[in-house]
Amino acid sequence: MNFIIPLIMLLILVYGYLKGVKVYDAFTEGARNGLLITFRILPYIAAMLLAAGMLRSSGGLDFMLCVVKPLTNAAGIPEEVIPLIIMKPLSGSGALGILADILKKCGPDSHAGILASIIMSSTETIFYTITVYFGSIGIKNIRHTMAAAVVADIAGISAAVIICRLILP
Repeated sequence: MNFIIPLIMLLILVYGYLKGVKVYDAFTEGARNGLLITFRILPYIAAMLLAAGMLRSSGGLDFMLCVVKPLTNAAGIPEEVIPLIIMKPLSGSGALGILADILKKCGPDSHAGILASIIMSSTETIFYTITVYFGSIGIKNIRHTMAAAVVADIAGISAAVIICRLILP
């Protein structure tokens, strides 16, 4: 199985050659464009990571936990999962760290572990994604994107809660 990736690369090179594409020139042009996009979106990524770090360090995350706790208790969401729900839209790496803590503390087969795993895989880092994608092409007005992304995130969390209620005793 170790030969599949090199085989795919070889097939791409041969296909490009047969189509008359200057493969090396196309590769270097794509790499140059990729680096330019990276430099263009770097300030947006830095701002988003800084905001997520400030939220965690300042106690803002703890404050948000207190605010949403009555709602999540009524929905049957374990207390350990609430930080994940708050952090996931902001930072994928921060959410991954919280997921690791939940799995270590509660176990992967616990209600909190299963719910956290489903939420982690069925929601998106919406603020980070919007920042990167819209920032990379210079769009400042996100219009209805944020509302749609938040609704999709809430739908993913709701589906995770419902699925856990159905599959767990």
